[in-house]
Amino acid sequence: MSHSIHILLRSPKFLIGAIALLAMLALVLIYPLINQKDPLEMIAMAFQPPGNDLLLGSDNFGRDLFLELIYGIRTSLRVGLIAGVIATAIGLVIGLSAGYIGGLVDNILTTITNMFIVIPSFIVLILISVSINSRSALVTAMIIGITAWPWTARAVRAQTTSLRGRDHVNIAKISGHSTPRIIVFEILPYIASYVVMAFVLQTASGILAEASISMLGLGPFNTISLGIIMNWALAFEAPVAGAWWAFIPAAIAIAIITFSLYMMNTGMDEIFNPKIRS
Repeated sequence: MSHSIHILLRSPKFLIGAIALLAMLALVLIYPLINQKDPLEMIAMAFQPPGNDLLLGSDNFGRDLFLELIYGIRTSLRVGLIAGVIATAIGLVIGLSAGYIGGLVDNILTTITNMFIVIPSFIVLILISVSINSRSALVTAMIIGITAWPWTARAVRAQTTSLRGRDHVNIAKISGHSTPRIIVFEILPYIASYVVMAFVLQTASGILAEASISMLGLGPFNTISLGIIMNWALAFEAPVAGAWWAFIPAAIAIAIITFSLYMMNTGMDEIFNPKIRS
Protein backbone atom coordinates (compact mmCIF):
# COMPACT_ATOMS: atom_id res chain seq x y z
CA MET A 1 0.00 0.00 0.00
CA SER A 2 2.74 2.46 1.00
CA HIS A 3 4.67 1.45 -2.14
CA SER A 4 1.62 2.30 -4.30
CA ILE A 5 1.23 5.70 -2.61
CA HIS A 6 4.95 6.40 -3.11
CA ILE A 7 4.64 5.61 -6.84
CA LEU A 8 1.43 7.66 -7.04
CA LEU A 9 3.16 10.73 -5.61
CA ARG A 10 5.68 10.49 -8.45
CA SER A 11 2.89 10.75 -11.05
CA PRO A 12 2.88 14.32 -12.49
CA LYS A 13 -0.79 14.08 -13.50
CA PHE A 14 -1.90 12.95 -10.03
CA LEU A 15 0.21 15.63 -8.35
CA ILE A 16 -1.14 18.43 -10.58
CA GLY A 17 -4.72 17.36 -9.85
CA ALA A 18 -4.14 16.89 -6.12
CA ILE A 19 -2.35 20.25 -5.69
CA ALA A 20 -5.09 22.12 -7.61
CA LEU A 21 -7.82 20.45 -5.53
CA LEU A 22 -6.03 21.02 -2.21
CA ALA A 23 -5.46 24.69 -3.11
CA MET A 24 -9.17 25.06 -3.83
CA LEU A 25 -10.08 23.33 -0.55
CA ALA A 26 -7.68 25.55 1.42
CA LEU A 27 -9.23 28.66 -0.14
CA VAL A 28 -12.84 27.72 0.67
CA LEU A 29 -11.97 26.68 4.23
CA ILE A 30 -9.71 29.60 5.17
CA TYR A 31 -11.29 32.62 3.41
CA PRO A 32 -14.65 32.47 5.31
CA LEU A 33 -12.64 32.66 8.56
CA ILE A 34 -10.98 35.88 7.32
CA ASN A 35 -14.10 37.42 5.77
CA GLN A 36 -17.01 36.50 8.03
CA LYS A 37 -19.64 38.58 6.20
CA ASP A 38 -22.92 37.11 5.01
CA PRO A 39 -22.51 36.14 1.32
CA LEU A 40 -26.19 37.02 0.73
CA GLU A 41 -25.84 40.57 2.09
CA MET A 42 -26.50 43.30 -0.51
CA ILE A 43 -23.58 45.75 -0.30
CA ALA A 44 -23.33 47.33 -3.78
CA MET A 45 -25.19 48.21 -6.96
CA ALA A 46 -26.33 45.44 -9.32
CA PHE A 47 -23.58 44.11 -11.61
CA GLN A 48 -20.92 46.44 -10.23
CA PRO A 49 -17.62 45.60 -12.01
CA PRO A 50 -14.60 44.22 -10.11
CA GLY A 51 -12.74 46.78 -8.05
CA ASN A 52 -10.75 47.26 -4.85
CA ASP A 53 -13.63 46.50 -2.47
CA LEU A 54 -15.15 43.78 -4.66
CA LEU A 55 -12.57 41.39 -6.14
CA LEU A 56 -15.07 39.92 -8.59
CA GLY A 57 -17.65 42.70 -8.58
CA SER A 58 -21.27 42.22 -7.54
CA ASP A 59 -24.11 40.06 -8.84
CA ASN A 60 -27.62 41.04 -9.91
CA PHE A 61 -28.60 41.56 -6.24
CA GLY A 62 -25.53 43.70 -5.44
CA ARG A 63 -23.83 40.95 -3.41
CA ASP A 64 -20.08 40.26 -3.19
CA LEU A 65 -19.49 37.72 -5.96
CA PHE A 66 -16.08 36.54 -4.68
CA LEU A 67 -17.60 35.65 -1.30
CA GLU A 68 -20.53 33.98 -3.05
CA LEU A 69 -18.08 32.04 -5.20
CA ILE A 70 -16.21 30.73 -2.13
CA TYR A 71 -19.46 29.51 -0.53
CA GLY A 72 -20.62 28.17 -3.91
CA ILE A 73 -17.46 26.09 -4.35
CA ARG A 74 -17.88 24.72 -0.82
CA THR A 75 -21.49 23.67 -1.47
CA SER A 76 -20.68 22.14 -4.88
CA LEU A 77 -17.76 20.16 -3.43
CA ARG A 78 -19.94 18.91 -0.57
CA VAL A 79 -22.71 17.85 -2.98
CA GLY A 80 -20.16 16.13 -5.25
CA LEU A 81 -18.51 14.24 -2.39
CA ILE A 82 -21.81 13.03 -0.88
CA ALA A 83 -23.14 12.03 -4.32
CA GLY A 84 -19.82 10.26 -5.02
CA VAL A 85 -20.00 8.27 -1.77
CA ILE A 86 -23.63 7.23 -2.38
CA ALA A 87 -23.14 6.31 -6.06
CA THR A 88 -19.92 4.39 -5.37
CA ALA A 89 -21.44 2.53 -2.39
CA ILE A 90 -24.56 1.46 -4.34
CA GLY A 91 -22.49 0.47 -7.38
CA LEU A 92 -20.03 -1.44 -5.21
CA VAL A 93 -22.70 -3.45 -3.33
CA ILE A 94 -24.62 -4.34 -6.51
CA GLY A 95 -21.49 -5.06 -8.55
CA LEU A 96 -19.88 -7.26 -5.89
CA SER A 97 -23.12 -9.18 -5.23
CA ALA A 98 -23.84 -9.79 -8.92
CA GLY A 99 -20.25 -10.68 -9.79
CA TYR A 100 -19.59 -13.06 -6.90
CA ILE A 101 -22.96 -14.77 -6.30
CA GLY A 102 -23.81 -15.14 -10.01
CA GLY A 103 -26.81 -17.11 -11.26
CA LEU A 104 -30.29 -15.68 -10.69
CA VAL A 105 -28.99 -12.88 -8.42
CA ASP A 106 -26.58 -11.79 -11.15
CA ASN A 107 -29.34 -11.85 -13.79
CA ILE A 108 -31.72 -9.76 -11.67
CA LEU A 109 -29.10 -7.18 -10.61
CA THR A 110 -27.65 -6.93 -14.14
CA THR A 111 -31.15 -6.37 -15.56
CA ILE A 112 -31.80 -3.58 -13.04
CA THR A 113 -28.41 -2.01 -13.82
CA ASN A 114 -29.05 -2.16 -17.58
CA MET A 115 -32.46 -0.54 -17.11
CA PHE A 116 -30.84 2.39 -15.30
CA ILE A 117 -28.14 2.64 -17.98
CA VAL A 118 -30.70 2.68 -20.83
CA ILE A 119 -32.78 5.44 -19.19
CA PRO A 120 -30.75 8.72 -19.32
CA SER A 121 -29.78 9.48 -15.71
CA PHE A 122 -30.01 13.23 -16.30
CA ILE A 123 -33.69 12.91 -17.29
CA VAL A 124 -34.38 10.86 -14.14
CA LEU A 125 -32.47 13.46 -12.12
CA ILE A 126 -34.64 16.28 -13.51
CA LEU A 127 -37.90 14.37 -12.94
CA ILE A 128 -37.02 13.57 -9.31
CA SER A 129 -35.85 17.16 -8.67
CA VAL A 130 -39.11 18.55 -10.07
CA SER A 131 -41.21 16.23 -7.90
CA ILE A 132 -39.50 17.27 -4.63
CA ASN A 133 -40.72 20.60 -3.26
CA SER A 134 -37.99 21.35 -0.71
CA ARG A 135 -34.47 20.49 -1.88
CA SER A 136 -31.51 21.01 0.43
CA ALA A 137 -27.93 20.46 -0.72
CA LEU A 138 -28.02 17.04 1.02
CA VAL A 139 -31.23 16.00 -0.76
CA THR A 140 -29.80 17.13 -4.11
CA ALA A 141 -26.61 15.12 -3.45
CA MET A 142 -28.69 12.04 -2.57
CA ILE A 143 -30.76 12.35 -5.76
CA ILE A 144 -27.59 12.63 -7.86
CA GLY A 145 -25.97 9.66 -6.07
CA ILE A 146 -29.05 7.44 -6.49
CA THR A 147 -29.12 8.08 -10.25
CA ALA A 148 -25.37 7.81 -10.96
CA TRP A 149 -24.36 4.32 -9.77
CA PRO A 150 -24.97 1.98 -12.78
CA TRP A 151 -21.64 2.25 -14.63
CA THR A 152 -19.74 1.67 -11.35
CA ALA A 153 -21.88 -1.43 -10.66
CA ARG A 154 -21.23 -2.76 -14.16
CA ALA A 155 -17.46 -2.29 -13.94
CA VAL A 156 -17.22 -3.75 -10.39
CA ARG A 157 -19.27 -6.78 -11.51
CA ALA A 158 -16.80 -7.43 -14.35
CA GLN A 159 -13.82 -7.17 -11.98
CA THR A 160 -15.49 -9.43 -9.38
CA THR A 161 -16.44 -12.07 -11.96
CA SER A 162 -12.77 -12.36 -12.99
CA LEU A 163 -11.69 -12.73 -9.34
CA ARG A 164 -14.21 -15.27 -8.01
CA GLY A 165 -12.38 -18.25 -9.54
CA ARG A 166 -8.98 -17.36 -8.01
CA ASP A 167 -7.26 -19.87 -5.70
CA HIS A 168 -7.45 -17.70 -2.56
CA VAL A 169 -11.23 -17.32 -3.05
CA ASN A 170 -11.69 -21.08 -3.54
CA ILE A 171 -9.64 -21.76 -0.40
CA ALA A 172 -11.87 -19.37 1.55
CA LYS A 173 -14.97 -21.21 0.25
CA ILE A 174 -13.55 -24.61 1.24
CA SER A 175 -12.69 -23.20 4.68
CA GLY A 176 -16.40 -22.50 5.18
CA HIS A 177 -16.23 -18.70 5.25
CA SER A 178 -19.50 -16.87 4.65
CA THR A 179 -20.24 -15.05 1.38
CA PRO A 180 -20.07 -11.53 2.92
CA ARG A 181 -16.72 -12.36 4.55
CA ILE A 182 -15.25 -13.70 1.29
CA ILE A 183 -16.45 -10.61 -0.61
CA VAL A 184 -15.03 -8.18 1.98
CA PHE A 185 -11.70 -9.91 2.74
CA GLU A 186 -10.88 -11.90 -0.41
CA ILE A 187 -12.28 -9.81 -3.28
CA LEU A 188 -12.65 -6.18 -2.16
CA PRO A 189 -8.90 -5.61 -1.42
CA TYR A 190 -8.07 -6.58 -5.01
CA ILE A 191 -10.38 -3.94 -6.48
CA ALA A 192 -9.79 -1.24 -3.81
CA SER A 193 -7.72 0.94 -6.14
CA TYR A 194 -10.44 0.74 -8.79
CA VAL A 195 -13.08 1.71 -6.20
CA VAL A 196 -11.07 4.82 -5.28
CA MET A 197 -10.83 5.79 -8.97
CA ALA A 198 -14.57 5.22 -9.39
CA PHE A 199 -15.25 7.46 -6.37
CA VAL A 200 -13.10 10.27 -7.81
CA LEU A 201 -14.98 10.11 -11.12
CA GLN A 202 -18.36 9.92 -9.38
CA THR A 203 -17.47 13.02 -7.35
CA ALA A 204 -16.54 14.94 -10.52
CA SER A 205 -19.76 13.76 -12.20
CA GLY A 206 -21.76 14.78 -9.12
CA ILE A 207 -20.36 18.33 -9.22
CA LEU A 208 -21.19 18.63 -12.94
CA ALA A 209 -24.68 17.18 -12.40
CA GLU A 210 -25.41 19.64 -9.58
CA ALA A 211 -24.22 22.54 -11.74
CA SER A 212 -26.41 21.35 -14.63
CA ILE A 213 -29.66 21.00 -12.68
CA SER A 214 -28.99 24.19 -10.68
CA MET A 215 -28.55 26.13 -13.93
CA LEU A 216 -32.03 24.89 -14.87
CA GLY A 217 -33.37 26.20 -11.55
CA LEU A 218 -33.83 22.69 -10.08
CA GLY A 219 -30.92 22.76 -7.63
CA PRO A 220 -30.95 23.12 -3.83
CA PHE A 221 -32.95 25.91 -2.18
CA ASN A 222 -31.72 28.48 0.37
CA THR A 223 -28.02 28.01 -0.39
CA ILE A 224 -25.33 29.06 -2.87
CA SER A 225 -23.64 26.69 -5.31
CA LEU A 226 -21.66 27.24 -8.51
CA GLY A 227 -24.65 26.17 -10.59
CA ILE A 228 -26.99 28.51 -8.69
CA ILE A 229 -24.61 31.47 -9.26
CA MET A 230 -24.72 30.73 -13.00
CA ASN A 231 -28.50 30.35 -12.86
CA TRP A 232 -28.84 33.80 -11.27
CA ALA A 233 -26.54 35.28 -13.93
CA LEU A 234 -28.59 33.78 -16.77
CA ALA A 235 -31.97 34.60 -15.19
CA PHE A 236 -31.02 38.26 -14.76
CA GLU A 237 -29.33 38.46 -18.19
CA ALA A 238 -25.76 39.09 -17.04
CA PRO A 239 -24.35 38.17 -20.50
CA VAL A 240 -26.62 40.79 -22.11
CA ALA A 241 -25.48 43.37 -19.55
CA GLY A 242 -21.84 42.49 -20.28
CA ALA A 243 -21.33 41.40 -16.65
CA TRP A 244 -18.88 38.56 -17.42
CA TRP A 245 -17.80 38.44 -13.77
CA ALA A 246 -21.25 37.16 -12.79
CA PHE A 247 -20.84 33.80 -14.53
CA ILE A 248 -17.32 33.23 -15.96
CA PRO A 249 -15.55 32.81 -12.54
CA ALA A 250 -18.14 30.18 -11.52
CA ALA A 251 -17.65 28.33 -14.83
CA ILE A 252 -13.86 28.46 -14.37
CA ALA A 253 -14.20 27.13 -10.79
CA ILE A 254 -16.27 24.16 -12.06
CA ALA A 255 -13.67 23.52 -14.78
CA ILE A 256 -10.74 23.64 -12.33
CA ILE A 257 -12.39 21.27 -9.83
CA THR A 258 -13.44 18.70 -12.43
CA PHE A 259 -10.10 19.00 -14.26
CA SER A 260 -8.18 18.36 -11.01
CA LEU A 261 -10.32 15.30 -10.20
CA TYR A 262 -9.95 13.87 -13.72
CA MET A 263 -6.18 14.46 -13.59
CA MET A 264 -6.01 12.59 -10.27
CA ASN A 265 -8.02 9.73 -11.78
CA THR A 266 -5.77 9.58 -14.86
CA GLY A 267 -2.69 9.51 -12.64
CA MET A 268 -4.15 6.66 -10.56
CA ASP A 269 -5.18 4.78 -13.69
CA GLU A 270 -1.60 4.89 -15.01
CA ILE A 271 -0.33 3.44 -11.71
CA PHE A 272 -2.98 0.82 -10.93
CA ASN A 273 -4.14 -0.31 -14.38
CA PRO A 274 -1.80 -3.13 -15.51
CA LYS A 275 -2.79 -2.63 -19.18
CA ILE A 276 -1.29 0.89 -19.36
CA ARG A 277 1.21 0.74 -16.48
CA SER A 278 4.72 1.30 -17.78
